[in-house]
Amino acid sequence: MERENAWKKYDEAALSELEELSRRYKGFLDSGKTERECADFAVKAAEERGYISLESAVAAGKKLEPGAKLYSSPMGKTIMLFIIGKQPLEKGINIVGAHIDSPRIDLKQNPLYEDSDLVYLDTHYYGGIKKYQWVTLPLALHGVVVKKDGTKINVVVGEDDADPVLCISDLLIHLSQEQMQKKAAEVIGGEDLNLIIGGRPIISEDDKEKEPVKANILNILKEKYGFEEEDFLSAEIEIVPAGRARDLGLDRSMILGYGHDDRVCAFAEMEAIFGIEGVPERTCCCLFADKEEIGSVGATGMQAHYFENAFAELMALTGDYCDLKLRRGLAASKMLSCDVSAGYDPNFGSAFEKKNAAFLGRGVCFNKYTGSRGKSGSNDANAEYMAEVRRIMDDANVSFQTAELGRVDLGGGGTIAYICALYCMNVIDSGVAVLSMHAPWEIISKADLYEAMKGYKAFLLNA
Repeated sequence: MERENAWKKYDEAALSELEELSRRYKGFLDSGKTERECADFAVKAAEERGYISLESAVAAGKKLEPGAKLYSSPMGKTIMLFIIGKQPLEKGINIVGAHIDSPRIDLKQNPLYEDSDLVYLDTHYYGGIKKYQWVTLPLALHGVVVKKDGTKINVVVGEDDADPVLCISDLLIHLSQEQMQKKAAEVIGGEDLNLIIGGRPIISEDDKEKEPVKANILNILKEKYGFEEEDFLSAEIEIVPAGRARDLGLDRSMILGYGHDDRVCAFAEMEAIFGIEGVPERTCCCLFADKEEIGSVGATGMQAHYFENAFAELMALTGDYCDLKLRRGLAASKMLSCDVSAGYDPNFGSAFEKKNAAFLGRGVCFNKYTGSRGKSGSNDANAEYMAEVRRIMDDANVSFQTAELGRVDLGGGGTIAYICALYCMNVIDSGVAVLSMHAPWEIISKADLYEAMKGYKAFLLNA
């Protein structure tokens, strides 16, 4: 059951649409290197298309009619986009849900220190990374600093051509005999991911400054960025690769970028719901979650109740709320848990079972189950739902493939699917194949992005 490469079916019109979608996606990646930035991007795009905030609709007691478009962005790190359909919410809604957090390095709360005439920021990595991949790269700072008076300062350093970049150093090969004997997981330790941010001392008249390089950096932070060392205590600053997403390959068939996992699915979802015209039969929802890379925990992770709460608010605004109807509506909903899949890499073919692997360029992936070793932690969609999804994709001429995440006894992974399935709704994992997943720079095929967008739109309209 080998699937055909999707590139073979495109005419000139489809290729033009694919390239334009890819151009917009690269802009999304460049603008959204953190979950806050992705949510801000989506809110702005939604408002430009006539969406109103759910919170303002609740405050005004607005009666929602079919065709109403709303968004909600809890804590500015998640977002839900809704188009109210013709059918009552008690009959369920169609959901495409992804996550917008990506593996990275975060600053500790007390990060700044000087050592041997160099100034560093101390860090803590976020999500599953190979730590050695993050050294000797140009890195950027993205995030917010919130002062005690509530003033919020947005921080982006390292992206503009006029900006400096930052870096984590590595040991030179000439002195690496002992380092090279270590396992890959131990070559660079978590406490070794210290970011170099300065090396020039402040010049003072009395020359009595104990930490002159740190003093100089503190002056720069205060004068240029408007905050002081203590303000790091209430900051969320992420360290990400500096630079833009780029076309990859002489044929420009792929995109190299930071955060394909899982922003490629989030972007495809967003484009899908924005592409819906008229009033759909069932209410449509595009959902961006946070914290998936660390277990979907916390107030903005999928285990929180913001989606259920939003569903309840929608029911109230349509004049049809009660707890039993809410439960019925959640159970009758259908969802694609949109998260990336491991693309088959011939360089590491032994890690995959080739008949059940995802290949770049062969369309959007469906993972009936994820989990690891014995399907532990898996959602495992039922056969009836898989058949329905196949029908929807085929009717819309969407190229799709099925996949597992590597060999049975080797690895595995999880998504938000099992959490939403707790409502007893039908959920299946669906996403885009990625090479070098969780690396600072990942690879996807433009064709798979295009097919994912088409597939998610077809699902929203026809599930």
